Amino acid sequence: MNDTIAAISTPFGEGAIALLRLSGERAVAIADEIFRGKTKASEAPPRFQQFGKIADGDTAIDGGLLTVFRAPASYTGEDVVEIACHGGILVTRRILQLLLARGARSAEPGEFTQRAFLNGKMDLTQAEAVMDLIRAQTDLAMRAATEQLEGRLGAKVRELRELLLNLLAHVEAYIDFPDEDIDPDTGTALLKKLDVVREGIALLLRTADHGKILREGVRTVIYGAPNVGKSSLLNLLLGYERAIVSETPGTTRDTIEEVINLRGIPLRLVDTAGVRESGDRIEREGIARTYRQVERADLVLRVADASQPDQDRSGAEGHREILILNKCDLGEHAAWKEADAVRISCRTGEGMERLGEVIFERVMGGGIAARDASVAINARHQACLKSAAEFCDATRKAVTDRISAEFIAVELRAALDAVGDVVGRVDSEELLGRIFSTFCIGK
Repeated sequence: MNDTIAAISTPFGEGAIALLRLSGERAVAIADEIFRGKTKASEAPPRFQQFGKIADGDTAIDGGLLTVFRAPASYTGEDVVEIACHGGILVTRRILQLLLARGARSAEPGEFTQRAFLNGKMDLTQAEAVMDLIRAQTDLAMRAATEQLEGRLGAKVRELRELLLNLLAHVEAYIDFPDEDIDPDTGTALLKKLDVVREGIALLLRTADHGKILREGVRTVIYGAPNVGKSSLLNLLLGYERAIVSETPGTTRDTIEEVINLRGIPLRLVDTAGVRESGDRIEREGIARTYRQVERADLVLRVADASQPDQDRSGAEGHREILILNKCDLGEHAAWKEADAVRISCRTGEGMERLGEVIFERVMGGGIAARDASVAINARHQACLKSAAEFCDATRKAVTDRISAEFIAVELRAALDAVGDVVGRVDSEELLGRIFSTFCIGK
């Protein structure tokens, strides 16, 4: 981590402007060697942007803007130099080669953010939020990532950690007096404080499903018999003609996937082949793929023709499925009279607003206010907090059974460590490597 690292921080390809970053002890010295401006990089005021030439000796490569960020007031906590140049593939690669030739090395994926974490500029939840923000597909996901980047989740976790530290301090005070057990009154007070911690952990764990939805989207399969309007529904949800619509059964033979933004939720829509008995080998393969998609789906939109009697169904059961009666403009068959379904017409657009409401409510468990997206844990946070909850439960049992203070302290320390792992109070190089390897190079 003492090396000076360099990377192109903008996407590969042609663009108006590209950005290159340097971070480390020699970042400013390397900038002095290649930048020709009115002021040397080493003499420029922090955060002062100036125009100059980027050159290899006497050979100018490009003109650009250079900004110096002095440690510790920088993204990584080290000296950082940013060079904005023209966004051609060749020119950016040439400047990067120049930086590497002057002593920098190529940054690993996420290494700038990893250094920010290791230098105390952010906790691990904030570091992970950087990538969530980059990958956000909806306004709700972006808002959740922004609030996590501002430290909302980290603050809640640190509150829990502080409560556990205070509990542990009280228990260890008893360990200093080995002739005394924890008396019942004190044990009751400990349990009350422990319940506060346990409820705080439970509240965070309840955001895990929302976090998964915001980060990964909801895999939503459109399923049903041929000619019920599955492809028409896909096109209507997308807002353009993506799938071929025909009265000929079996037109859709393979799955079609697209992503839409439904009230801040990314829905990964999958249109499938109509389910029926078929002698066509290719169509049978399409139907087999339909069944596989239904098995993997988070949500199934089962489409049926409202004007026809109920057909054989073999889709998902329970909360994973929403029954949609299409073609309601043609009238509804008596067989559907008692059906709990959303009634729509893909031809007229009737019922589509209601369908959006039902999908949103089903996915988010009754709806979610914008403020509720401020904390949404990921799978790693969930594993740490589940472990902490188990240790808290073990602590409660130990106090109730009046087991020795030493044993109670062991369980509390384990809970404290598990909660600390969420914000990055860990020494595991393997864990950090796994997290930051998912980042972009240059971030």
